[in-house]
Amino acid sequence: MEKQPGAQGAGKVAEEKQLDEKELERKLKKDQKAKEKEEKKLKAKQKEAARLQAQATSDGTKKTEKKQRKKAVEDENPEDFIDPDTPNGRKKLLAPQMAKQYSPSAVEKSWYAWWESSGYFGADPASTKPPFVIVLPPPNVTGALHIGHALTVAIEDAMIRWRRMSGYNALWVPGVDHAGIATQVVVEKKLMRERKLTRHDIGRENFVNEVLKWKDQYGGTILNQLRRLGASLDWSREAFTMDEQRSKAVTEAFVRLHKEGLIYRDYRLVNWDCTLRTAISDIEVDHIELKEETMLKVPGYANEVQFGVLISFAYPLEEGLGEIVVATTRIETMLGDTAIAVHPEDKRYKHLHGRYAVHPFNGRKLKIICDAELVDPTFGTGAVKITPAHDPNDFEVGKRHNLDFINIFTDDGKINSNGGAQFEGMPRFTARVAVIEALKEKGLYKGTKKNEMSLGVCSRTNDVVEPMIKPQWFVNCNSMAKAGLDAVRSKKIEIIPQQYEQDWYRWLENIRDWCVSRQLWWGHRVPAWYVTLEDDQDKSLGSDNNRWIVARNESDANLEAQKKYPGKKLWLDQDPDVLDTWFSSGLFPLTVLGWPSDSADLHAFYPTSVLETGLDILFFWVARMVMMGLQLGGDVPFEKVYLHPMIRDAHGRKMSKSLGNVVDPLEVINGMSLEGLLKRLEEGNLDPNELIIAKEGKKKDFPDGIAECGTDALRFALIAYTSQSDRINLDIKRVVGYRQWCNKLWNAIRFAMGKLGDHYTPPATVDVSRMPPICKWILSVLNKAIGKTVTALEAYKFSDATSTIYSWWQYQLCDVFIEAIKPYFFSDSQEFESARTASRDTLWICLETGLRLLHPFMPYVTEELWQRLPQPKDSCRKDSIMISEYPSLVEEWTNDRLENEMDIVLDAVNRIRSMKPPTDSNERRPAFALCRGQEIAATIQCYQSLIVSLSSVSHLKLQGALNADAEREKLRKKKDEIQKLQNALTQKMDASGYREKAPQNVQEEDMRKLTALLEQLEVISEAEKKLDAKIGNN
Repeated sequence: MEKQPGAQGAGKVAEEKQLDEKELERKLKKDQKAKEKEEKKLKAKQKEAARLQAQATSDGTKKTEKKQRKKAVEDENPEDFIDPDTPNGRKKLLAPQMAKQYSPSAVEKSWYAWWESSGYFGADPASTKPPFVIVLPPPNVTGALHIGHALTVAIEDAMIRWRRMSGYNALWVPGVDHAGIATQVVVEKKLMRERKLTRHDIGRENFVNEVLKWKDQYGGTILNQLRRLGASLDWSREAFTMDEQRSKAVTEAFVRLHKEGLIYRDYRLVNWDCTLRTAISDIEVDHIELKEETMLKVPGYANEVQFGVLISFAYPLEEGLGEIVVATTRIETMLGDTAIAVHPEDKRYKHLHGRYAVHPFNGRKLKIICDAELVDPTFGTGAVKITPAHDPNDFEVGKRHNLDFINIFTDDGKINSNGGAQFEGMPRFTARVAVIEALKEKGLYKGTKKNEMSLGVCSRTNDVVEPMIKPQWFVNCNSMAKAGLDAVRSKKIEIIPQQYEQDWYRWLENIRDWCVSRQLWWGHRVPAWYVTLEDDQDKSLGSDNNRWIVARNESDANLEAQKKYPGKKLWLDQDPDVLDTWFSSGLFPLTVLGWPSDSADLHAFYPTSVLETGLDILFFWVARMVMMGLQLGGDVPFEKVYLHPMIRDAHGRKMSKSLGNVVDPLEVINGMSLEGLLKRLEEGNLDPNELIIAKEGKKKDFPDGIAECGTDALRFALIAYTSQSDRINLDIKRVVGYRQWCNKLWNAIRFAMGKLGDHYTPPATVDVSRMPPICKWILSVLNKAIGKTVTALEAYKFSDATSTIYSWWQYQLCDVFIEAIKPYFFSDSQEFESARTASRDTLWICLETGLRLLHPFMPYVTEELWQRLPQPKDSCRKDSIMISEYPSLVEEWTNDRLENEMDIVLDAVNRIRSMKPPTDSNERRPAFALCRGQEIAATIQCYQSLIVSLSSVSHLKLQGALNADAEREKLRKKKDEIQKLQNALTQKMDASGYREKAPQNVQEEDMRKLTALLEQLEVISEAEKKLDAKIGNN
């Protein structure tokens, strides 16, 4: 049946209508999607535009600031940056504007004179504050201070300033040592160089006057240097070891010790210097280790002298028994031989026990004695020549066997009449050659061979030290040494570092009696008078040891002599000798406080708190102070001993004037050109040959001279160096680095002054809880730095203190906090007003507290910057930072949680910075972070803007948190894969015949592959450990 045309048309219309509706719906959906897409794009554009606008505002503000600064520079008056002249002793007048660069010479001017005139260095014996007392180890009056003294001053002044600021009655006593031998040698050289005269040419009285002139000239140099170093010494108590008060005390000590039987006169072996013609102490003897025959220059000899050899010769035996061969390194001393020792069990010589050898030059009979203590029968011939008057070991043998002690030398080192007419008058080393020739003539010379030996030379004259028997005054140290040992064992005295206690025990347990007399003209005269009776046959001074009278003065000695020799006609002569410098130095902690008087100072300040000195004089000075303090003062002289390291040059060499590597602290403080350094050497006391070597040393070490560093940088560097245990290899470049750091501090204060504004007044108190996190954090880490610094100072770990302070200022305040708060000041936007206020207050607190924390180490720059900071309204702030309170912990500042969060933030900043190419320093790029755990992700999210600001990126996008399990699985799969490759390769290489058959290049390639696989396994293992650690921490 055919369809009707009308019905067909209606169906078509309905179908078309249905299609239009679907199309429309699709179109609508499409339009909606397009619209949503456009909206998203628009939002993204708006967001980007907002970010760019913010950045542009920031950059615009910076540009505006730059323009303003440029205009300000154009309007500047240069005189506003120059400090006005300050009258001496008045508080320093500061320029209206801070200089743009730190200048040590400008900053360090005027402050010291004001501190001193204000009485800030003084201590009051009537004070109720707890005492803290240090006696400055008195520098020698011989000239200028060296860098070792600067280390002493830096450490001691840091201690004193810290304790003074911490509420102690702090006393630091200054003094200068007369330095007997050192000073006499310097003045004698000066006399010879300038006037071609010896001290004997001008006589004792005139020579002492010459030394006093030297002392007046150079003593002032030392005091000036101490002031330049910022030493806050109580100058009202200044002492000189030979001033009237100290001289009376030295006499009193000698008289008391003699009365107690501890000082006596005897013939003993001493270190004799033939140039100085005096006994010298062990500390003045340097030991040269010789490995073989060595020719050395000796003062007074035109030709070099042979050392480092063992000379063998024979002594004829009596009654035709043949000869006995001995050996010596000092053949000339055979002229004083009085015996030959053999071991009692040595069968070779049993038939000679008690028999005699005959001296070939004077016929003296030399007994053959048995001594198991001295003789080693396996060394040499097993026979040993004995010279009791010229060898320490032989001296003891002489005492054991009651031998003759024959001195063969004059005081100036020539052979005397005891040496025989053939050699009399010869200088000792000329006689050395002559004796060998004479032995050869008699057929007794047996040969010379090289011999390792230690040669003692005087550190003052370079002359070879001669052991000689001399009548001298000695101190019996046994009972005093035992008291010194007990003081350390009982912890009445603490030695820091503790390792040096063993040296203390070793020295004092093996102590010998102390020779305290010196044959010099400069020093304290021995208070002893020799009585000569009219009817004495031998009227030579000192010929009878029982004739000496020890007294406080000649009048007392005369009364004593009249009692001892009633009715006799007599006269007195004072001993011409002087006392060892260490005798008066050993009394110093007592005498500077008024002993023997019962003074207020002695009651208030003895014993002192700490002795700080170099480890090289632990025995020579420290032990003697302890012994004499306990014996004469009734108590230890100090409670702690801190021994600082010895300073050497950058190459590790001992500093020596003759090497030209001695550094004057003022050369570092002021700076000096190479020409200036060389000129100073020329003005010194060096011999022409020494001068050449010294100049070469200076040219090598300081080709461009020394840059101006200032006192603060020098002090800080020296203290920072104390972490090196027993020696400091001083590199001036490190001091220069701290001078640059001073500039960083200077700029931090300049920035602060700009941000605080002219009208800023610090609040009396701050509410930490209302501050932004960055402000809370900086106060918390400041609190931690304060705690660490105080703990380090209390433990005498000075380098830990400097390291803590430096780290806080450099890495936390300057690098983080100051950078973090800068955006708050880009505009005056109300949005950041509270943050700006909190930042200003926190910045002021940090700078004011940080400067007080740093002050004991860098006194000058901290005073100047502290004085520039605004003061709180109605505050009772002290006039000077040096008498302000030292920072202490503030409980409410501690915020460990925030510190942990900031550790994560700063770690992220450092990682982002490390990934930026160095060429992109000014280009801001986006950064992406993948975090190890949700907690870290939350922290990064919270501090996102701070991270962006500190790391200089355009924005930071978080990619979510790390899936630990997924990461671990990845590492496991990789590890398995590499392990399979390694096992297969190892199996191949371990197969039989591989080493024999495989070509060498294949074996090398396989070894390279195996090494690479093992390295990859190590990297994966390390990554697993780090992942576990991170997850464990979080």
